[in-house]
Amino acid sequence: MRAMILAAGRGERLRPFTDTTPKPLLQVNGRCLIEYHLVSLVAGGIVDIVINHAHLGEQIVHRLGDGRRYGARIRYSPEGAGALETGGGILRALPLLGDTPFVIVNGDIWTDYPFDKLPRAIDSLSHLVLTDTPPYKSGGDFALEGGRVHNDGEPMLTYTGIAVIHPRLFEDCTPGAFPLTPLLRAAADANRLGGEHFHGRWVDVGTPERWQSLDRQLRAAAEECARTDPSNPARSQ
Repeated sequence: MRAMILAAGRGERLRPFTDTTPKPLLQVNGRCLIEYHLVSLVAGGIVDIVINHAHLGEQIVHRLGDGRRYGARIRYSPEGAGALETGGGILRALPLLGDTPFVIVNGDIWTDYPFDKLPRAIDSLSHLVLTDTPPYKSGGDFALEGGRVHNDGEPMLTYTGIAVIHPRLFEDCTPGAFPLTPLLRAAADANRLGGEHFHGRWVDVGTPERWQSLDRQLRAAAEECARTDPSNPARSQ
């Protein structure tokens, strides 16, 4: 199974930090956001990974290279100065992703989602990972009932930016810039959208406040782990 990390966004809400650093390369606890995805995907048995890029994309290529040091095989789908949005970016990358279902992951999230739990085969056009809607959002994106995702219902959950996508979702699309969401909503209307409810940790790192808060949380957790780890020599000092 292959995966695509969506890394072409401009990161307007994270300016001025993203004026010089692409959003997926922002660091939390000393590691870039996109590197967390690479490590998690490889741990889940997914090593063939496509990454699209646009704004300052050469920094992403320079940082990650061919993926060998992460145990991955990375290929890139450059979009140039004019990014293609989520849908257009995936459509352009389809020749690299093949004709079977593949994973997509937004490059500007942080999560402990276990990628080995994703279905390798789906009976729908897409399988979305949904989570409880966080307090900073005014409402959710989709409802979930019996493994099927709907545009309306209760409770309304938030799309995490993690999904398994069948290439057939794009069969009527033409090249260019367009979002992914309308395709997902059309699939939901046709009862061709599956999903699951994830109860683990997930953060949309979309603002400086959320980015810096996540960094503090992960640093504190790492320090606590080091303090309580019996094998850590610093405990005896």
